Amino acid sequence: MPDAVVVGSGPNGLAAAITLARAGRSVLVVEAMEAVGGGMRSAELTEPGFVHDVCSAIHPTAISSPFLGDLPLAEHGLAFVQPPAPLAHPFDDGTAVMLERSVAETAAGLGADGDRYRRVFAPLVRDEGRLMPFLLGSRPLPRHPIAAARFGLLGLRSGVGLTRRFREPRAKALFAGLAAHSIQSLRRSPTASFGLVLGLLGHAYGWPLARGGSQAIADAMASYLRSLGGEIETGRRVESINELPQATATLLDLTPRQVIRIAGHLLPNRYLRALRRYRYGPGVFKVDWALDGPVPWHAEECARAATVHIGPTIEEIVESEDAVWQDRVSDRPYVLLVQPSLFDPTRAPEGKHTLWAYCHVPHGSPLDMTDAIERQIERFAPGFRDRIIARGTRNALEMEAYNPNYVGGDINGGVQDLLQLYTRPAIRLNPYSTPVDGLYICSASTPPGGGVHGMCGYLAAKAALSAQGARDVAGA
Repeated sequence: MPDAVVVGSGPNGLAAAITLARAGRSVLVVEAMEAVGGGMRSAELTEPGFVHDVCSAIHPTAISSPFLGDLPLAEHGLAFVQPPAPLAHPFDDGTAVMLERSVAETAAGLGADGDRYRRVFAPLVRDEGRLMPFLLGSRPLPRHPIAAARFGLLGLRSGVGLTRRFREPRAKALFAGLAAHSIQSLRRSPTASFGLVLGLLGHAYGWPLARGGSQAIADAMASYLRSLGGEIETGRRVESINELPQATATLLDLTPRQVIRIAGHLLPNRYLRALRRYRYGPGVFKVDWALDGPVPWHAEECARAATVHIGPTIEEIVESEDAVWQDRVSDRPYVLLVQPSLFDPTRAPEGKHTLWAYCHVPHGSPLDMTDAIERQIERFAPGFRDRIIARGTRNALEMEAYNPNYVGGDINGGVQDLLQLYTRPAIRLNPYSTPVDGLYICSASTPPGGGVHGMCGYLAAKAALSAQGARDVAGA
């Protein structure tokens, strides 16, 4: 029998398994799908030979993660590709603002707001080594309080509130696009923190993609786990925790709804009520395209970045994000777009390209946003639709059907607002533990939340190892 069983092979499930295996524990990972990966999978979603990322596509948190960045994944086939610029943000006048690796170069493109941008981001980039363990940790008590306080003074603001530091539309739109990754109303605190973190990551680490697709991250983690003696069983959906081998620790890379489904009969009522109160957020509508050429951007500099944010004004972005919380959608949705094949030719046949994009929609929405998204792209890339060979789409309900952790299409494992940032999934001194001895939650529904960083799994596994050590001492 294994010492530990992990249910789910997303970034956090694999991270938990690797952490346990590195500590000398025997580990079994059980995965419902035929391939490991969770949000890191890639597949031919349109035409043969076109490789698309099913969910995550750009990975600044992977290379900045205190856990993933420490693993020898290059030895297991993983390579990251850094585009010349992390991000492009086009405007209706045919120009674009570029988020460059350099704060100074980015500021130079923001005109009169350049100095204001520099004053926001230069200190964060300088403090990067102190901030990242805090930002990707599990507790709001930092080891470097001055750096954390400097971040918090800005990050606790709303995205709209922080943009008041800027005076011109271009800088306001650039920051609003960063903050909108929060999938919340930009009028709410702490949406500014999402924009600050993503900007910091762009400057300090870049926004890279995995060569061959995000699946390469999952495959490298799985290969490394097996090299440590870990076992992985795919194609096995767990209906009840009673089906699993008995183990000292069982870790669930599942959100509260799935935890209740397979382990609810073991959990006390008070904890069950807390899990049932857990809040999920808006969903996403995603489109993948096979193209017969690159996107014909009006602003040619957009071809320097793998990631493009579409939303030319702060007003348009704010309205789009407000709409999804009001159970409606904007005619001009804010669109997150990735063009990986410009920088990774393994993604498409020679001369062809892949494109990935999504917009936010109300929780559980069945709406088809294909036309709205394509109109937004065409707006900044006239002739885009003429280059489409094929497309594949998933609405919010189809996202959940594909991966039950995406409840209602929520790809972040639950709302990440002030009320649920450090208390996810329930208020406990150890957020990874449950009232059942040896049962832990290691998904994005635990701190620090969504993203391909593996920190939720790493911290949950460390909690399990610490508890085991305490039991060993008590029994000695």
